[in-house]
Amino acid sequence: MRSALGDIDPAIECETVDSYEYAASVFAKVVADGYIGMVKTVPRVYAYFYGRVERARKIPAARRFVNAHTAANLHAFVNRMKPDLVVCTHAFPCGVMSEYKRHFDPTLPVVGIVTDYVVHPFWLYPNIDAYAVTTPEMGRTLVARGILPERVLLSGIPVDARFGQPRLGKRALRADLGLPLDRHIVLIMGGGIGIGPLDTMMRALGSVPEPLAAAVIVGRNGRAEKRVLEAAERTSYPLRVFGFVENVYDFMHASDVLLSKPGGLTSSEALAARLPMVLVKPLPGPEERNARYLLAREAALAATSGEISNTVADLLGSPEHRGALQAKIELLRRPDAARAVARRIAALLDQRRPLNTTVNAKLPLLLR
Repeated sequence: MRSALGDIDPAIECETVDSYEYAASVFAKVVADGYIGMVKTVPRVYAYFYGRVERARKIPAARRFVNAHTAANLHAFVNRMKPDLVVCTHAFPCGVMSEYKRHFDPTLPVVGIVTDYVVHPFWLYPNIDAYAVTTPEMGRTLVARGILPERVLLSGIPVDARFGQPRLGKRALRADLGLPLDRHIVLIMGGGIGIGPLDTMMRALGSVPEPLAAAVIVGRNGRAEKRVLEAAERTSYPLRVFGFVENVYDFMHASDVLLSKPGGLTSSEALAARLPMVLVKPLPGPEERNARYLLAREAALAATSGEISNTVADLLGSPEHRGALQAKIELLRRPDAARAVARRIAALLDQRRPLNTTVNAKLPLLLR
């Protein structure tokens, strides 16, 4: 979003803040550790509670208390920064800024960018000035829950523009990334914190008859990287392991198939890059909903651990199958989503700062 806003108006300056830094330390730790712990050890329990909250029509009192507490902690910072607008890319800061507007500054514009293919009730607050959503179904959900239709923008999930347009041809990108030129490339990703079943996916590729190599991106999870490097020594095909990388778009454009969990951002990046996806072991909650949406529109394939090998083999061995999948992908990809959202933000900024006001810069605050 920072880049897209700069392209729209070079006078726009952005500051990015982690909202959990302003939450109570105990709450932040419970959210971070508790979420990862539950989805790894008791995923069905997490799915049960997620579903219950998803059906709720009112904000729980405890949630409102945490939002108000965090808003109070943010007040001094926001007062010092004096942003012209706040952008929220997660449901938690969206709730916090709703309380901030109620208690401190009702005129401060706030934009929520929903980064999944479903919208959870924790996103929904009537005093948020605009929402960017991915699907028409999400827009209808917002309106049914009381959000004014003119505040809903059907944009897609914002991704780097480079996912939509490769900087080099596929062979040149592979050479640049140190990937083989003489075989298919399977990209394996486990999300930014690397908690996907990476070793399971790696083992499954060993049974694919098509000549292939793999690039594995493990993210910031050092433990997963060590585990994957050990497993890589036992693979029967060429494989390279990468930690956190900035140029995921290059890897996607260089690859033939993506094996990954269906996170909203990763899925949108793959769609923009026209990269066929095989979705493996979605986490309970939004990832399961993302998978359901993509599969219903035939824009991705799903595979259990035992199905990965055959599913990948079918894709790599059948240009017709890949072509049919990419035709469905074309209907959903939104490589210009960031620009669409940036235009809405710029319009809100112009309303906040009329043309006859002499200002050197406009400052949106990006909360995640």
